[in-house]
Amino acid sequence: MATIHQARNSVASLLYAYDLGSDDIQSLKDEYLDEKKIRHKQKIFADSLFDGIIKHIEYIDASILENLQGRTFNELGKIEKAVLRVGVYEIKFTSTDKAIVINEALELMKDFGMEEAIKFINGVLDSL
Repeated sequence: MATIHQARNSVASLLYAYDLGSDDIQSLKDEYLDEKKIRHKQKIFADSLFDGIIKHIEYIDASILENLQGRTFNELGKIEKAVLRVGVYEIKFTSTDKAIVINEALELMKDFGMEEAIKFINGVLDSL
């Protein structure tokens, strides 16, 4: 059975595809979550997370932009952007403890092999 962390990882991957301009992201979402064995409560969580991020993406991106520490939004890599979107959404729109959200974001960066961006991600999310 998949974990909540794996559900977040899948959502970040879907946001990466969304950012690349993937057509029909909703059907891709269902296929991808099924392929990753994200089911039951984790699927409900992943669906809610992804749909909430898409619904509020302009607000989320503006929140990221306000906290970029001298960088521009276009300088962010697509994985950094995806992980930040997950983190910002959870901090702003859910009751998940901020420390848990930040820790999960840092773990996602490790999952994607982006250890060099961990301090940056931590700083952006901590400044929210």
